Amino acid sequence: MQDLLEFAPEVAEARRAGRAIVALESTIISHGMPYPQNVQTAREVETLIRAAGAVPATIAVLGGKIRIGLTEAELELLGQSPEALKVSRRDLPYVIASGRIGATTVAATMICAALAGIAVFVTGGIGGVHRGAETSFDISADLQELARTSVAVVCAGAKSILDIGLTLEYLETQGVPVVSVGQDNFAAFYTPDSGFKADFRLDTAEEQARFVATKWALGLAGGVVVSNPVPADQAMPKSEIDAITEQALAEAAAQGIAGKAVTPFLLARIKALTEGRSLASNIALVKNNARVGAQLALALNALPGRLG
Repeated sequence: MQDLLEFAPEVAEARRAGRAIVALESTIISHGMPYPQNVQTAREVETLIRAAGAVPATIAVLGGKIRIGLTEAELELLGQSPEALKVSRRDLPYVIASGRIGATTVAATMICAALAGIAVFVTGGIGGVHRGAETSFDISADLQELARTSVAVVCAGAKSILDIGLTLEYLETQGVPVVSVGQDNFAAFYTPDSGFKADFRLDTAEEQARFVATKWALGLAGGVVVSNPVPADQAMPKSEIDAITEQALAEAAAQGIAGKAVTPFLLARIKALTEGRSLASNIALVKNNARVGAQLALALNALPGRLG
């Protein structure tokens, strides 16, 4: 397995020194934001994690290897290349074996982080149960990955384009704990409050670290969702984003857009319909998650056994 992993020098040195490392996905660069904001945000998130005292490890598939940590040139490649494939669990073997460019989703990044021994992963929002899933069966692979792969995922809740109630029901059925930071309710990406309660509220990194470590010490494999709401001054009004999401969903259905293409289409339409304000919220929430994720990684790393 180690033959398939290639660590950037900064990450390799952090592993040798026993420092806290934070995994970052690459689909947010290739499919989640437009250029150049995608690459700029990726750099700024890495800088925030370093400033907090941890080491960032942006993950992608390049040249037949799982790359744990990327260079500036590789971030640019992912940000601009139309050849970058969106890679989830089922796609990893193909993209590695074929030598294609692959940007990892939440599910794939969790897998790669676990293989690399990284316990904390920061993203924007997790995937979930799509609206209308009772007929389409469109459920993100992120949820099943959270049930089986032991990585703590810091996010701004689930994307507001999803059926958040059903997403939380699915996570409950799979035994995945949902922890909220700074509030009782689960976050909804562009807005702080989804209207649904999280399982537990743990406001400090030390509390979160003890919870995560205890879960795994009990032999309870699988991830933990750490829901960290978008900062209030960067949030979108819930009524506005709900109406715009409904419009974007209707447009996607009318155009026959399905599968992996749905989320990028919806995010792009929401950005256009909000005249860019949703992109500003997206960038703000990712940066906020980076701060919380770095603190969690440091707190885990300080525990006996060094889980972070």
